[in-house]
Amino acid sequence: MMEATFGGRPVAYFGGSFDPPHLGHLAVARAARQALGLETVLFAPVGAQPLKPRGSTASFADRAAMTRLAIEGEPGFELSLADAPRPEGAPNYSLETLAALRARLHGGLPAGCALYFLMGADSFFGLRRWHRAAEIPFAAPLIVASRPGQPLDGLKAALPAGLTMEAAAAQDETRSGVEVRSFLLRNRTGASAPFYLLPGLDVEISASEIRAQIRAARSDEAAMRRLLPDAVAGYIRAHKLYF
Repeated sequence: MMEATFGGRPVAYFGGSFDPPHLGHLAVARAARQALGLETVLFAPVGAQPLKPRGSTASFADRAAMTRLAIEGEPGFELSLADAPRPEGAPNYSLETLAALRARLHGGLPAGCALYFLMGADSFFGLRRWHRAAEIPFAAPLIVASRPGQPLDGLKAALPAGLTMEAAAAQDETRSGVEVRSFLLRNRTGASAPFYLLPGLDVEISASEIRAQIRAARSDEAAMRRLLPDAVAGYIRAHKLYF
């Protein structure tokens, strides 16, 4: 399998609203850590997503607190405040966050580490609308978690303008029981970046769907446990979130 080109110990940035962090997020992060041999997955709740002008349902403080609870005790998972709210509510752009992480490796990332960008397929399908989207895979190789049967043509169609995808020499592998498909992304200048697809994860990753299920299951403890880590479910109940 291809490795990130900048060497060192592998770390993945996993950004998102985490509104709330749920079992699907943990499943994706575990699979990526196993498959890519990641030393650390950085869970980074975002302050202000440019494509969500109405903001998140829960406050950043609540989302950070829930994320900390969700990953507590999970080896190799850490909370990152790299995407914390910016002054005057300025939007958080992933490209800038990745650049900042690479520039300040002493702030929790070891010098010389390899940096990846982990996301679910739902985020990837909106990637072409992101700020300077075509540059993002070259700032950090993408790891995309997809559900079984996701057509590859759909992924190719979702690429930002100017990018193409081609199979790597060793395309399909299974690592630690996780299927991985490896590709190369190329831009108009001919530069290439690794792209990793985890195509076998049949887990719910949409936070909006999870919130709807939480509202429906608010009086059903067993149902809540199927959606959320116990500590997160307790936090939501204690702070009366999403009800």
